[in-house]
Amino acid sequence: MAAIEAGGIRHHGGLPPPLLSTGGRRRRASIRSMDVRVVAFATASDVVGREPLTIAVEDGARLSDLARRLMERFPDLAPLWPRLAVAVDGTLANGDVALADGVEVALLPPVSGGAPPHVALVGEAIDPASVTAAVAGPRCGAVVLFLGTARDHHRGRAVAKLSYSAYRPMALAALERIARELADAHRASLAIVHRLGEVPIGEASVAIAAAAPHRQAAYQANREALERLKREVPIWKRELYADGEAVWREEESLAAAVELTS
Repeated sequence: MAAIEAGGIRHHGGLPPPLLSTGGRRRRASIRSMDVRVVAFATASDVVGREPLTIAVEDGARLSDLARRLMERFPDLAPLWPRLAVAVDGTLANGDVALADGVEVALLPPVSGGAPPHVALVGEAIDPASVTAAVAGPRCGAVVLFLGTARDHHRGRAVAKLSYSAYRPMALAALERIARELADAHRASLAIVHRLGEVPIGEASVAIAAAAPHRQAAYQANREALERLKREVPIWKRELYADGEAVWREEESLAAAVELTS
């Protein structure tokens, strides 16, 4: 972490640090700063360049502060910004995310064929803010977020924890298909993230975010995404009960069984 001193070449917003008085003498106060690495792709790289940039921001700055700095330095970035996804150290983020010294911020335009749905299978706790950030934007008047959480009972029995497993390649393809089809049907943007492995009671096993210009479309897309996920995606839930018994919940068939020839 560096200090930006008076007379230095990097002053946040182009303004020198404030003057402080010490024993009748005035000196410039140093402002602590952080160096953030910025990488850009496709049309964003046409504006800011293809080589990584190091941008100095004040200690405690958020992603929105960096965005303003970038658009001050690169005015042509402003019209592109609403179309960009932004990742901090590989995780999609919104403007409220606090930056740290040395983090990498990636500017990600829509990929070929249009903006893809954000779908993921993760092995750690789900961050609802990042799921929402994946679909939110200026064209949206509503964002609906659903969190499916692990509850402590099932049919009168105490549940200690849940565990999920998946046929990963097929599950990801199914999630992407669902998100694309519902995005087209409702003119919405969708993000679906499902957690695998053990999920403690009270934590989220699935997060679905849907954004649309109007709330009804966002509500409908979100609800349909959940119902289709339960029917079409090869993800299995195992309940471990407080008495030690474990049961697989296999309640929805993915397709008709393969017929066996005699």
